[in-house]
Amino acid sequence: MKDSFKDLTFDELLTKREELRVKYRDLRFNIVVGHVDNPLEKRELRRKITRLNTMIYNHAEVVGHSAAAGSSPAKSAASAQADKAQE
Repeated sequence: MKDSFKDLTFDELLTKREELRVKYRDLRFNIVVGHVDNPLEKRELRRKITRLNTMIYNHAEVVGHSAAAGSSPAKSAASAQADKAQE
């Protein structure tokens, strides 16, 4: 079953991501050395970190911050291209 990160606050998400990154780095080292019981744990950790990154990116504090600035960078780039096409 997937870990549920939905109930964590923004700061807890950042802390959890850092913990998993350290664990992933240590696991990679142990794989090279050859002392790993479950090599599939590397894939699971990588996916958990990606899931956390997605939740951090979509969190209200991050989304609200970019909304306060006007729009997202992707939308700004798209509108800039549209302006160039009209000229």
